[in-house]
Amino acid sequence: MIRRIAVLGCGWLGLPLALSLLGKGYAIHGSTTSKKKIVSLKRKGISPYLISITEDGIHGDIDAFLTDVSVLVVNVPPKLRGTNPENYVRKMQFLHAEVKRHGVAQLLFVSSTSVYGNLQGTVTEKSVPEPETASGQQLLAVENLFRNTPDLKTTILRFGGLIGADRHPITMLAGRTDLNNGDEFVNLIHQNDCIAIIAYIITKQCWNRTFNGVYPYHPTKSTYYTSEANKRGLRPPKYNTKKAITGKIIVPFALLNVKGFSFDTSIRS
Repeated sequence: MIRRIAVLGCGWLGLPLALSLLGKGYAIHGSTTSKKKIVSLKRKGISPYLISITEDGIHGDIDAFLTDVSVLVVNVPPKLRGTNPENYVRKMQFLHAEVKRHGVAQLLFVSSTSVYGNLQGTVTEKSVPEPETASGQQLLAVENLFRNTPDLKTTILRFGGLIGADRHPITMLAGRTDLNNGDEFVNLIHQNDCIAIIAYIITKQCWNRTFNGVYPYHPTKSTYYTSEANKRGLRPPKYNTKKAITGKIIVPFALLNVKGFSFDTSIRS
């Protein structure tokens, strides 16, 4: 029986996830890299831990964080932008060693649909990843690192573009001109559904699986972002002349075909 869950990374997604799981009766360990958040997490009922994973090792009380934990949710994306991109695989190798040392039985790794790279057409969990970016390549390597670990039940969750009440691409796209790729399809997922998917995987014990976390609605970018701008009273972005439809539609086939799960929050705000 799952009693204690550790959420590595209590940020934009991890914190509301931790609170949701707390409300379901689980004891929650939550990590942060900010000293300022420790008191806030504790007040919310989360056992807080100041933990930072670098290319040099793990800093913080990882022993206490992983003690008596049934499930570990790894929600730490690569930081590859800027002048000093990190070695994400190296960081996760340190975590992997601790997971094995503490005998964690079940792990949910939050990945990204970037692992599919430039695949075209319909993409499902059975599609063979062909990552093009450094981020996608490192995420796929880490997926395999955890997935191929004996005695560790690992589920991979590949999220599309993340949106929420306080996060939407249209805020950056509004009013822009001469944009490309307007004929490509959107592959997005709302924060509420991200949380619901993770909670479903944990409560229904869906281990050793791979899931695409993408809402099953795929208009073109030009159509979708023009509509979203109009809803908000913003200037719609302008795209170059449309070409033949290209790109990929990422289908959450596994989620659409498991008993008892349904998407809750439409990306059509």
